[in-house]
Amino acid sequence: MRVLITGASGQLGHDLIEAFDDGRHEVVATTHASMDLADRDAVLATVVAAGPDVIIHGGAWTAVDACEGDPDKAFAVNGFGTRNVAEAARRTNAHVVYVSTDYVFDGRKKTPYREWDETGPRTVYGASKLAGERELDAGSAIVRTSWVCGVHGNNFVKTMLRLAGERDTWGVVDDQRGCPSFTPDLAAAIKQLALGRLPGVFHLSNQGATTWYGFACAILEAAGHDAGRITPITTADYPVPAPRPANSVLDNSAWRLAGFDELDEWRAPLARMIKEIT
Repeated sequence: MRVLITGASGQLGHDLIEAFDDGRHEVVATTHASMDLADRDAVLATVVAAGPDVIIHGGAWTAVDACEGDPDKAFAVNGFGTRNVAEAARRTNAHVVYVSTDYVFDGRKKTPYREWDETGPRTVYGASKLAGERELDAGSAIVRTSWVCGVHGNNFVKTMLRLAGERDTWGVVDDQRGCPSFTPDLAAAIKQLALGRLPGVFHLSNQGATTWYGFACAILEAAGHDAGRITPITTADYPVPAPRPANSVLDNSAWRLAGFDELDEWRAPLARMIKEIT
């Protein structure tokens, strides 16, 4: 298959390229520099010239707090940009796999979110990603994920390791729950959806829920540091422009019901990542 990947320079994009680099598929990697998603002409020209069988649309503006201050940019990239990708896919008969987010939910549900639950974003970022979901044709796949971490790019794991080298103690929020998602596992699962041309919404994350504080402690322990250096704090103690969901736990119901094996419990890929970057 010929696979076009948007957002190829991001942490998930790197691992998507690697996942398809098996000698059986041709990858066309695009970045913001090579294809501005908000530029309809650029998207149509690039995609039509490539003629992909599948488009994995991972490109997005993911700066959650910055989106609050520039909603037009957020919707231009995440909403209108996805409209452009969907139009290009129709012209090439390409199957689209769109990478979305837990931020499409309001985070107030007490139990894990299933794919059929009502959405209700509380942030510009979440609203713009939901707008992107709504631009897709019925035959497309939507992958909602959460707390993404990988070897490439910036993420929570790297931030905690950096702080461990800079500070004696620091606080991490302990009243927000979610499931970490590690990009090698996520990329492998997305590849299965792409090759099977499966439609519909899928929640994909590594198994097991924790808080940011619990995740931070596990990161330090895996790297051989003293987790006691971290203090649990509340959301109110750490104000940010965009409200974070209290509950980001995603139930991977559709993935499980489709007969796929669940992704590893999150501590296993964390250990692999720590070993690779340290």
